[in-house]
Amino acid sequence: MIKLTEQYWFIMSRKFALLAFPAFALLSNTSAQLVTGGTQMERKSSSVSGVITDQQGNPIQGATLSLKQLTVGSANTAVPDEEGSFIISAAPGSFDLQISAPGFAAKTVHGELGDNQQLDLGRMALRIETATAEVTVTVTEEQLAEEQVKVEETQRILGVVPNFLVTYDPKAVRLHARQKYELALRTLIDPETIGVDLASAGFQQAAGGLKRYGTGPDGFAKRFAASYGTGSMDTILGSAVLPSLLKQDPRYFYKGAGTVKQRALYAIGMSVMCKGDNGHWQYNYSGLLGGLAAGGISNLYIPPANRNGFGLTFENTLIGVGSSAISNLFQEFLIRKVTRSAKHQP
Repeated sequence: MIKLTEQYWFIMSRKFALLAFPAFALLSNTSAQLVTGGTQMERKSSSVSGVITDQQGNPIQGATLSLKQLTVGSANTAVPDEEGSFIISAAPGSFDLQISAPGFAAKTVHGELGDNQQLDLGRMALRIETATAEVTVTVTEEQLAEEQVKVEETQRILGVVPNFLVTYDPKAVRLHARQKYELALRTLIDPETIGVDLASAGFQQAAGGLKRYGTGPDGFAKRFAASYGTGSMDTILGSAVLPSLLKQDPRYFYKGAGTVKQRALYAIGMSVMCKGDNGHWQYNYSGLLGGLAAGGISNLYIPPANRNGFGLTFENTLIGVGSSAISNLFQEFLIRKVTRSAKHQP
């Protein structure tokens, strides 16, 4: 019979705690969501406003505005009123506001919008056009990836549980090593992640696990350190260090299209496969080796009676593959529906 060791109990309990929470919330809080759903829809959207004038402060007639965002497929446009005032709705994030008018030089304003922010740019004066010049702005792949990471760092299940290592963008570009570390570290320092490990330590102490750690506050602190340490090594090794070295993407790529069978097989397959930085699918050596390494390193601080040999570590890695398959099925069929900001992506 396969024995699940303390090291893998730490890793798997964290994963299932994060997944069980939204599933339980959906089943038990359906009526609450129906009541609050209308309120959420009534929340004010972000917007950009201002006044377009000439150098003397007079309103410009015939001006046009176009607001573009990397995270939004189409541009929002507007025409100022007789006083030169305008307002354009937008999504949170960075934007480029392009202003043009006959006889005046075009102007571009770059800015950043927060959630539900109404940004007033004030008076913006256009200069009389003296020459025509064409400027081409090229966005690099790294800049696109940085925008993706910013969106992913806002993804939370029911607005609480972090869901950073998932991309819902069908045109997602590869991550650079720095961005892989950023997502992994952002996951580790999130209060929800730490809260799960605190709960895990409490359950372990109540159940009498890791007896050599003792009881009381000291025993609880040791159990928390072991739980957080093992889970953190699994995350940092499997989602940052090894993906950077092996040039693999640690994220789950949401499919969202096809039959239920096709999506289910895809989600299960993603437990052993991943997308490489070259855009091709390959075996997920990063995740598999990360789990093995985390289980092995934890032997340095787990009490001797609870340590395991290579054979048992390998068996529990296989169990981890099964848990990843279940996690991916949740991601494909459930999690997006209750993840904030995911609904704004294509």
